[in-house]
Amino acid sequence: MAVDATSETPGAPPDRGWGSRLKQIGPGVMAAATGVGAGDLVASMVAGARYGYALFWAVVLGTVFKLALGEAIGRWHLVSNHTILSGWRTLGRWATGFFGVYIVIWGFIYGATAMSASALPLNALFPGLSVRYWAMLCGLAGLLLVWFGRYGLLEKLMTALVAVMFVTVVGTAVLVGPNLTALGAGLVPSLPDGSTAYVLGLMGGVGGTITMAAYGYWTFAKGWRSPGWLPFMRTDNAVGYVTTGVFVVAMLVVGTEILFGSRVVGGDEGLLRLADTLAADYGQWARIPFLVGFLSVAFTSLLGVWNGVSLLFADWWRTWRLPRSAPPETADAYAHKAGEHSRPFKLYLLWLTVPPMALLFLDKPFQLVIVYGVLGALFMPFLAGTLLVLLNSPTLMPAEHRSRWLSNTALVLCLVLFVSVGVNKIVGMLF
Repeated sequence: MAVDATSETPGAPPDRGWGSRLKQIGPGVMAAATGVGAGDLVASMVAGARYGYALFWAVVLGTVFKLALGEAIGRWHLVSNHTILSGWRTLGRWATGFFGVYIVIWGFIYGATAMSASALPLNALFPGLSVRYWAMLCGLAGLLLVWFGRYGLLEKLMTALVAVMFVTVVGTAVLVGPNLTALGAGLVPSLPDGSTAYVLGLMGGVGGTITMAAYGYWTFAKGWRSPGWLPFMRTDNAVGYVTTGVFVVAMLVVGTEILFGSRVVGGDEGLLRLADTLAADYGQWARIPFLVGFLSVAFTSLLGVWNGVSLLFADWWRTWRLPRSAPPETADAYAHKAGEHSRPFKLYLLWLTVPPMALLFLDKPFQLVIVYGVLGALFMPFLAGTLLVLLNSPTLMPAEHRSRWLSNTALVLCLVLFVSVGVNKIVGMLF
């Protein structure tokens, strides 16, 4: 993988003061912003419209869980100096086999979803071109940026888009005026009638996707390759997930203050309906910035997936082909040098972009959607469970960096949460 030229020597991190840590922020912002897409904002908006601030506690708790999961992924990479695929390889061929099937099906469906989500606000701003063709242009734009760009460029671009998201999404929440007293009361856990599915969604959806597994690859690309970088990784991870948690809270505020008690349109189209409501209540000057923020949210997810998940596929490709007797160092030496812009990386990048364009003309095949949904419901429990095993292994992790009671408790709670979310999804699809 390409190393960010601005990074310090991997074995010699700079001064560990807060100033140095904040200057190194990047991979965590990318991972969190990639995981929080338009669908998460819609879920928060709908939760606010139906239950007001009563589910605020679920957003906060979900952010805490993702902080723990992100820290675990980063710690595995920095301490073991192996990729997550190398870790899964030690668990047996079943683990890498499951991930290989999942990542291929996931990419085909998600490619169309990401392109469409980016196209919706563009079509609302420039209706001369249909959503379908805006989606294709967004996919091609992501393809070109990731194909020819390097990690450093993508980090700067995505950080800039996150800044736009912060100004527009949080600015909209400030505009509608949150009820701070009611928001504070929402920190007390409660379960209004019919809210269980929304609680699970809010707790499991704050940046919780396959893209969480890409975080370690971005830390490698940043030049963080040793335990000395752990303080930087933890600060970076915290900034990323706290920031995206603020986005989700902002949409909860907007849904509560503008839409509480009304029927809300689901799907990404719900954000377009909200933009029209803002225009009716405050004028076009409020609608346009919100649509720009919507576009930033969707396109950061697209860019992050196009780069991060392609890195995961490239690593899976070389890991799957290694003989069982090959040591993990062999695999990781390759990953450090050639993950970004390798042939498997580019192959998966094309897989994300070109075949899914067919789905823009057709309804998604029912059977494929079922398989995609079931595998997706299983992935986050798989990630949390395997991290519990890897980070407590006396043969894989030195004693001083194994998970302690706090990390283990958080990972166990994550596992329970994700199993609950997964069961809820599967039941919802099949019955």
